[in-house]
Amino acid sequence: MSVESLVQSLQKAELHIHIEGSIEPELMFKLAGRNNVEFPYESVTDLRAAYEFSNLQDFLDLYYDGINVLREEQDFFDMTCEYLDRAKADNVNHVELFFDPQAHTDRGISLDTVMQGLSRAIREKEDKNFKVRPIMCLLRHLSESEAFGALELAEPYRDTILGVGLDSSEVGHPPSKFRNVFEEARKQGYRLVAHAGEEGPPEYIWEALDVLGVERLDHGNRALEDSTLMKRLEREKIPLTMCPLSNLKLCVVDTLKEHPLRRMLDAGIVATINSDDPAYFGGYINENYVAVAKALNLSESELGKLATNSQIARFN
Repeated sequence: MSVESLVQSLQKAELHIHIEGSIEPELMFKLAGRNNVEFPYESVTDLRAAYEFSNLQDFLDLYYDGINVLREEQDFFDMTCEYLDRAKADNVNHVELFFDPQAHTDRGISLDTVMQGLSRAIREKEDKNFKVRPIMCLLRHLSESEAFGALELAEPYRDTILGVGLDSSEVGHPPSKFRNVFEEARKQGYRLVAHAGEEGPPEYIWEALDVLGVERLDHGNRALEDSTLMKRLEREKIPLTMCPLSNLKLCVVDTLKEHPLRRMLDAGIVATINSDDPAYFGGYINENYVAVAKALNLSESELGKLATNSQIARFN
């Protein structure tokens, strides 16, 4: 059996997908035209050519330009449907889907518009074998007081939103900056996750665990630099949602042969494979599995373990 066929046969959960990072250039141009949004690129080809990044911030600059095409409920519906169709085609049975409410409300788009579009798409695509729950991510380059504002706006959707996460520019914005808002989110019953250790140091991972109290870590690559931290992650079975093609595209690793995924598995870490922002990074979940499997020469049992880990690491 080919690697591609094996990966397709594995039933997977996707736990690290930013829905705004799934807008393919074709849809981006369609929405720009529909909403009369000025767009700084002449064609899909020109836009794809811009997807060359030297670090996380390079990507985020283009990412925030891209989401400007999202204006109406139908835009969020169309975007979400496109991704969920792809996830189903990749034999994903469970999605915990990140979205960035502040990236929209700061542009004057109401959270109601965002949530109505997301929720309608989820209702349309869910079935007994495919479940989807959204996780709202707070933007770490903004203030904690602004994060509290986002949490307050989300109150009417408490029964819909599964959890609270933390994303955007990592370096210079440690998890401890959001200590109080995460404590409030915990009191409100949200599941807690955070991006940590993608570009930030291992200390950020410690803070995410001990200050924010997260149950799952997004990325976590740099945990390898701290043997005590690695032992804790293994002992407490704290999952990592790793994103190989994202790490390659953002120069977190120079080649996939250097990706830490195998070392995480060998250390007994509950590592998982995910697509992050697939429209920008060259692949959805199956492409991530296949690419890293070939680069690291992962065995059939190791690929099966990664898929099993994804089901263990999911929240519900």
